[in-house]
Amino acid sequence: MAEQLKIKLSIANRVYPLTIAPSQEEGLRKATKKIEAMISQFEQNYSVRDKQDVLAMCALQFAAQVEQKTIDKEYVNEEVQEKLEALSELLQSHI
Repeated sequence: MAEQLKIKLSIANRVYPLTIAPSQEEGLRKATKKIEAMISQFEQNYSVRDKQDVLAMCALQFAAQVEQKTIDKEYVNEEVQEKLEALSELLQSHI
C-alpha cells in the first residue's frame, strides 16, 4: 500500500484531520486557501455571519465554476468539430 500522509486543514475555524496520498497535499492546501479567502469575501461583502450559510455559498460558487467550465469545454469542442468538418470538406474538394 502506498505511503499515506496525515495532515490537518482548517476551514471556517474548524480543523479537519485527513489521511491522504502525498500527491494530494498541494491541491488540498490550495483549495483550503481559496475556500478561506472566499469565506472572508462573503463575510465582508454580504455581512453573513452564519458559517453554514457562508460555506453553502462557497460550495455553490465552486460548483458553478466547475459547471461553467464543462459548458465552455463542450462549446469549444463543438466549435472545433465544426471547423474540422469544414476543413475536411475543403480538403476533399481539392483532392
